[in-house]
Order: sequence, then structure tokens, then C-alpha cells
Amino acid sequence: MTEPQNTPINQDSKDSKSMATPVKNSAVTKASKPANTKPTAIKADETDEQERTLDMPNTPHPVFIEVNERCLISAEQLKRYTNPDELPSDTRTAPDLDVGFGQQRALKALQTALDIHASGYHVFAAGENGLGKRTVINRLLQRIAADAPTPDDWVYVHNFTDPRTPQALRLPAGQGQILQQQVNQLWQQAKKRLSQRFRSDQYQSKIEAIKNDTHQKESQAYDDLNTEGKQYDLALTFRAFDNKAVFVHPSKLSTEENHQSTDHSKISSSQKNQTTEEKTAPPTKNNLDDDNANSEYGNAYGKSEYEAELNNFAQKNHMQKRLSQLTIALEQLEDEANDAIEALHRNIARRALQPLFAPIYEQFAAHPLVVEYLKTVFADMVTHVERIVNGDDEEFVTAVLATTPSRYAVNVIVSHAPDSGAPVIFEDLPTHLNLLGHVEQITQLGTVTTDVSMIRAGALHRANGGYLLLEASHLLEHPYAWQGLKRALQSRKIRLSSLEQMLTLTGSLSLAPAPIDLDIKVILLGEADLYYELLELEAEFDAVFKVRADFHDDVTRSPEHELALVAKMADIIDHANLYPFDSSAQAALLEHLSLQAEDQDRLSLHSDLLIKLLHESNRHARLSGKNIVSAIHVTHAIDDMDERSGYLRDLYWDELKNGQQLIQTQGDAVGQVNALTVVSYADSEFGMPARLTAVIQPNIGAGEILDIERDVDLGGSLHAKGMLIMTSYLRALFSQHHALNFSASLAFEQSYAHIDGDSATVSEGCALLSALANVPINQSFAITGSMNQLGEVQAVGGINSKIAGFFDACREQELTGQQGVVIPMANVKQLMLRDDIIAAVQAEQFHIYGVQTLSEALTLMTGLPVDTMNKKGRYRKDTLFGKVLSRLMLWDENQNADDEVDDKKSKKKDKKRRKAKRQKKQDKQKKAKKEQDDCCATTAEQL
Repeated sequence: MTEPQNTPINQDSKDSKSMATPVKNSAVTKASKPANTKPTAIKADETDEQERTLDMPNTPHPVFIEVNERCLISAEQLKRYTNPDELPSDTRTAPDLDVGFGQQRALKALQTALDIHASGYHVFAAGENGLGKRTVINRLLQRIAADAPTPDDWVYVHNFTDPRTPQALRLPAGQGQILQQQVNQLWQQAKKRLSQRFRSDQYQSKIEAIKNDTHQKESQAYDDLNTEGKQYDLALTFRAFDNKAVFVHPSKLSTEENHQSTDHSKISSSQKNQTTEEKTAPPTKNNLDDDNANSEYGNAYGKSEYEAELNNFAQKNHMQKRLSQLTIALEQLEDEANDAIEALHRNIARRALQPLFAPIYEQFAAHPLVVEYLKTVFADMVTHVERIVNGDDEEFVTAVLATTPSRYAVNVIVSHAPDSGAPVIFEDLPTHLNLLGHVEQITQLGTVTTDVSMIRAGALHRANGGYLLLEASHLLEHPYAWQGLKRALQSRKIRLSSLEQMLTLTGSLSLAPAPIDLDIKVILLGEADLYYELLELEAEFDAVFKVRADFHDDVTRSPEHELALVAKMADIIDHANLYPFDSSAQAALLEHLSLQAEDQDRLSLHSDLLIKLLHESNRHARLSGKNIVSAIHVTHAIDDMDERSGYLRDLYWDELKNGQQLIQTQGDAVGQVNALTVVSYADSEFGMPARLTAVIQPNIGAGEILDIERDVDLGGSLHAKGMLIMTSYLRALFSQHHALNFSASLAFEQSYAHIDGDSATVSEGCALLSALANVPINQSFAITGSMNQLGEVQAVGGINSKIAGFFDACREQELTGQQGVVIPMANVKQLMLRDDIIAAVQAEQFHIYGVQTLSEALTLMTGLPVDTMNKKGRYRKDTLFGKVLSRLMLWDENQNADDEVDDKKSKKKDKKRRKAKRQKKQDKQKKAKKEQDDCCATTAEQL
């Protein structure tokens, strides 16, 4: 067989579990109690006169006939049908949907969490994917949220005290948008009104009056100072090359190009300031006035000229000081003028803005923090009215696509329509930014900037005051989001933090908005395994998510529940705008849901599967030109789905046809069994038989059984457990009566993938006992079943797929009417077989048996009684167990005979060894005596 790639082979599709007794009125109800397989008085008696061996090769053994009749499953037990007459004529007349159908336990847990407002009462909804957890919870929450109070709006505004920390304001539902609109409108009106006031003639006249008054005072002051300077023959002028005010002699004004006459009414403030910088020093021979140092003074001075110059310098220095004093006074005068202008501006701004703000104050009078913020805005506009009117400051200029400068913008983070109820939010991409919100940034001319208008809400903001649903697996893909969610739920605050600053050492400039109060219920959706993993690894998890809501995979199959599922079908059909389904289609879908539940008395609640079937059945109805869906369309849809996922299965059947896959469905063989397995690959699953073989090595070991799959790491722990149970059963059965003088090995032939599950335990027991007793197994049968240490057969999973797999294999190699499967009796109520298999059973071309003990299985597989005892309480010679004991004894006798031969050979060798030893001793003595005699003879000759 071509080796499959990454294809797990499972003996069970789910964990084995105990099942109910067979259905009523079946042949199985007449079954007797399991045969006694306890190892008491089970010694084979070859001398019992009443014991005889049946030598009727073509005649079934009476015990086989009895077991065959008792364990045979009738065709009526192979599937539970739904009566279409008990269903609505079509889905348009179906009853109303019960949202919580089949999930009462989960909904009760959810309601408990919703009723408790203490910290940590959030929910983890645990259940398999595809159960429709999100749909069920969302619909329930929507119903509850409709009657819940509508949460408040939240807005962020500029913080005039600390611009890096925007202020959060809370308003009733719908008021956030109104505040934003009012402030936007206020800004437009304020800008227009201020522009009008500052362009008015009245304003211009007041400004002109202040300027004229200031200029008059300045001119008068300069005239007075100039008049004072004339007493010393000095005139006030400005030097052209550096624009400094200085006093010079009038005679030099006409001859020096470095000076210009001064119009005191036109002296600028910069010129006034520069006069204070003029520094003078007493003239010396090397340091005279700049105007005279090089021209009037040379290397020699007359006394009178020097004294005159010194006097002139003193007068000039005096006037320069007076000029500096005047400059300071004029600066104060200008400051007073500027203050007067600013006061005028503020006064105009107050009178212009007060009528605009008064209605808004009144409108939000019930919200002191909002009124306080508006008053701050009013004061800021009054203070910066010049910058607003000039429109040349970035803070007071409206950005592109904005209606208000960011300084006065109201950023509505969350807004709700009044009386709209609580929000129910599902966040399908729970990243840190999407969950907790963020602050955007823009780059202008290489500089990163941000402001209050760039704060963006996250899912926690939108769901605040309501409910937030998250897929746990998606959330855990983003560790920072998971940590941020836990912090928010524990602190009951939403804090916007920059992820860039968390991930880098430096980080870029960002805001730190004030936190927002959090009142929310979070529901995580995930599988139970993920819940237990979080519970084990996350120390804080149990403190945050205190409630687990378990969703069931299936529900009891009853008329009420069948109608409830039809109502669910109708709801899906209505929302998807599909054709109506008639009663036959409804019945076919219910039967398929029972197959998916692997129980005649259960119905699967997997919504994904149901939705898929509804859409594909609708497609087949449309292709056939029908406007209503019937059972034939559902059948076609199921067949199509099976065909799409059957690539690997078809490869297996091709190999079976080509003889690459060795499966024998006729004849018999010793130590060889057709074991039923399930192959799981991605989203597909199918059953197939696998050849299981057992090989015995007599007189080697002490009953050890080698599990080849386990030794090469292809067997899982459940498979290993089944092997150990079977080994323990055999040891308890035979070891106390005879030494287990053998070793054995078991293997799944042509298996190259991982194997797990304990459903091959009975198969392994049959193969091993067949090899031990040297009794052939009927290859027309395949078998599956788990087993306990008492020899009782237990239920397994995937039973319908396993039976279908062997039936298909037999059909590929020709049905003979002798083939069939042996399954645990506890699995009979799980049978929902295909119609073609049921037809073959009705035609007696295929047979299904349910067994309760290993003995029954062995009887069916070998045709012999297994543990029948004679009157002395010993196994009969013709039973399987009797043959096993006989073989153990035979091996022991052979071993003893071999030991006797070995003993004789050993004794003969010992005798030869002793004789050789004596001969050697005698030879040594003779030699010594001869040497002594020779020595005496020599001595005598010498003498």
C-alpha cells in the first residue's frame, strides 16, 4: 500500500463509553448474561469420558448456532427513521424558534453572570466549534439588551491645563453628538462674529484713538527732551549706519552723513530700545567721543580745548541718560497702550461671545463638568481672540476635513441613540488597537503630531454599558490585547496606551487620555480544552472569568426536539432566503443529524453542519427546477459532501482493487483478524478494515506480548492501554493454571500512520487466542470493540463509519452472503447505517452481530465454543480455551523432553570427563614411579 502522509488512523472517533442495553423487541433482548470467564477450575481434562470433540467440518457447532441467533442484529435495529407525517408540511409552517433550544444549561449560567454586577463575573462559553455559540448568545443578549438602560456617551476634549492629557466627559445617550454639533456651530459663529467686530469702524476708531494718544505722548516727550538738549547745543538724531538715537552738535548734522534728523513722532520702538544701548566714557587721549576722536584730537592737546571737550562730553552723557530714561518711560507707555488694546479686544470678545455661549450653558446645565469645560473654552477664546481673528496660528486654524480646530474640537468616542438599549458588540479582530482603542498620529514635514481629535475608540468603548463577545482563540493570538483586556476588567477602567511605546525603548510623542469608567460583560467563546488550559496557565483567569457556560453537542431525540430543530431549520432558511423544505427533507435532515450524533436517540446541535446541508440541498432543488426542497435533494447534497471529502478513501479502495492493500474477506486464517478502524483526515472521516496479525514464539519468554505499533511510536496511549488490559486478561485466565511459556507479537499490517484508541482490544484478543490455540479465524468477519479485564466488551466510537468501511470492502471483493461485522452490543443504539447496507442485511447478504463478551466474539469468529465446561468444571477439550491450555501443556512437554535428552547427554559427558581425569591421574602416577625407579638404578650404578 502506498504510504499515506500525515493520516491519523483512529480505532475510535471518540472516547469509548458505556451504552444502554439493546432496543426493545429485538432479538438481542433475549441474550443471557455474559459467560463466566473468571479463571476458576479451567484445567483441561483429557481423560474425562464424557468429553468429546465434534468432528463435523460442515456442520455448525450448537454453541455457535445459539450465539449466532442471540447476537444477530435485525435490520429494524440498524437505523431509526423519522416519520414525515409528524412534521410540518414545509418549513413555512414550522413553529417559532426557541433561541436557547438544547442549551438550557449554558443559558442558565450566562443569566447568572448577567445578574451579578460584582467584579469578575464574565463568561467563558465552552463548546465545540460549529455549535452556534455566538448566534445563540448574541440573540439572547439582543433580547436582554433591548430592555436594558442605554449607556452614556463619552467624549474627549482638549485639556487646557495639561494638553497631553485630554479630558473625558460623560453625557447622557445622544448628548455627545449634540455637544459636538453645538461646539462646531459655536466656533463658526464665534469666528464670524469676531471677524465682524474687529473689522467694524467703531473698533478701528477706538484702536486709532489709543494709538494717536500714545503717539502724541511720545512726540511730546521727545520734543521736551530735544528742547532740553538744545541748552547744551545738542540735537537728537539717529545714526544711519546702526539706527541708534544719539545727541550731536547741530553743526555736525549737515556735514556728517552718518546722522539723520529725527521726526520724534515717527520714532519706532526698536529705535527707542537701541538708545539704551548707547554707552559713553570720559574722553582721554586714546578714548574720545566717536565723532571727534580721530578728527579734532591728535597726539597733542591744548589745555583749554581739552577742558571744553570734557565739558561737552559730560553734557552729552547727561542727555544720553535722559534719553535712556525716556525710552523706558515710552516702553511703559506702549505697554499700557497694548494692555488697553488687549482689554479692548477681550471686552469685545466677551460681548461678542457671551450671547453664543449662554444657550449652551443653559442646555447642559445639568452636567456641571460640561459647563465647566464650556466656560474654559469661553475664557480661552477671549484670551486668544487676536490669534483667532488673525488666523495664522496652527492651534486656531481648522484642519482639512475638520470643522473646528483641534483645540476646541469635541471628539465623540461613543454615542448611542436615546432609548436604544445596551450595545451588543462582537469584535472579530481583537488586536490591541481594535480592542482598547488608540491615538492616531500624522507626520507633517518630518514631524509626528497628534491631538485630541485623533483619539479612536476600541471595542471596549463601543460595548461599554453592554456586552462584548470575543473569540478566545483569536484574542490569544494578540498577547498585548489579552493583557490589556484583563487589566481593564480588573480595574474597571479603559486606559488608552500607546502600543509603540510598549514595544520600543523610545516611542513617539503621544497623548495620555484620561481613563473612562468601564461597566461591561465580556463573553469569551472557545472550546473546553482552551478553557482548562487557560485555567491552568493563567493565574488571573479564574478571577476575571468566574462563570463557565457549557454548550452541549447534541440533544435527546424526541418529537418535541425534532420540531424544535425544524423551527431552527426554518429560521436559517428564512434568513438565508432559501426554498422551503418539505416534510421529507426535514426527516432526512433529522436522520443525518442523528447520524452525526452517532446515536439513534440523540440529535446533533452543530449549526455549521445544518447550515451547510440546507444551502447545498437548496442548490440541488434549484438545479432540478424545483421551488421546494425534498428528501432526494438532501440525499444528493450529502452524497456530494461525501464525494468531495473522499479523495483519501478512494485511494484506499483503488489499492484494495489493485491488490496492494491486503484484505481477506473470505476463507479463514490462524492469528489473523480484520479489525475495523476509522481514518481521520482534515475534515473527512471514513472507516476501513485493517489486517491485524498475531505471531507466537513457543517456549520463549513468560507470556510477554510485543506491541509493535507502540514500540515504533506509532501507537497512542489509549491503544497501549487496551493492549495492557488484554494482556492482563490473558494472564489472569491462564497463568495460575499453567506457566505462560511463550512470547507473542501483534501488529497492524500495512499501517504507516499513528494509531490510537482502544477499540482494537477485542480484535487483538481474538488474533492472539487464535494463534495460541492454532484455531483459524473466519475472514468473512471484521470486528471492533473495547474490553475490560473481565472480558466484557465495551462500546467504541465511529461505529457507523467502521461498518460502512468493511461493507464497502466486501462489496469490492464480492458479497458472498457470509460476511458481516461483530460489534459491541452497547453500540447497537448508535447505529444509523446507510440504506444500501440495511438493504443488504435485509437480503441476508451482510450480517451484523452485537456481543457482550469476548467469548461470544470468539465463538462467532472461530465457530467453536470458547469456555464451555464439563461436569467436573473443566474446559472441554474441543473449546478454544481448552485448546490453548493443551497447547501450553504440549509446549511444556516438548520442552521437558528436550530437557531429558539434554540431561542424558550431559551425564555421558560427565562420565567421559571423570574417566579421562582418572586416566590422567594414573598416567601421572606411572610416570612418577618410573622416574623414581630410574633414579634408584642410577644411584646403584654409581655406588
